[in-house]
Amino acid sequence: MAAPIQSAATASAAPDLDLRVHYYNKVLTPEGVTREASYEETLSRRPRHVLIARVLPKNVSDIHDDDAKGTQHKHFNHVLIPRHIFLDNQKTRIEFIDTAHKEVIAIPASEYSNVNFDGSWENAFYLLDPQLVKSIPLSSRTSAVPGARWRERENNANFQRILWDEQKQIPLIVESGDKAGTFFRRMEVRLQNTLRGDLPWLNTKGYAQKEYADFLD
Repeated sequence: MAAPIQSAATASAAPDLDLRVHYYNKVLTPEGVTREASYEETLSRRPRHVLIARVLPKNVSDIHDDDAKGTQHKHFNHVLIPRHIFLDNQKTRIEFIDTAHKEVIAIPASEYSNVNFDGSWENAFYLLDPQLVKSIPLSSRTSAVPGARWRERENNANFQRILWDEQKQIPLIVESGDKAGTFFRRMEVRLQNTLRGDLPWLNTKGYAQKEYADFLD
């Protein structure tokens, strides 16, 4: 029998994890153009804390580093700065920790959509809300990962497949798309063997405290 999927109330029981997450999207436009995009992020999960950072290729990273050495900080790029999602008195908060400029940028709930944050603690901590995962039927598809089970469903011409690790409380693969092949999305999670010790939210003493409004024109 599969282990029960944890709810948000038992999030503290979910293990600490460091992950590398690969995202892939493909769309076929009405004009017959196929567009593909992929990127990677790292994710560190600790009790009441999640840190997500974009993985930049070396050539892009060099450009970002050069910009960071500038004397002015006119723009706020929420994609390039690691985002820290945490629980504060049972409320979900998000801030960005800019180690290059030694700044912490707080984001009010009214601006969540501008930094591509849906406000969901479950989606941040588990990558998918466990209650949503639980609503998808178990599949007969065989998993090669001990303790992980496939869940699948189809709705008209669309499909969704999830390989959920019951012990780690995290999806290992998430796929969705349509049978016509007009769109396909895949998220693949790789567990890291060791946990990082340099957690940025523990090392912000002396950082300037900024707000999202400080970067608006």
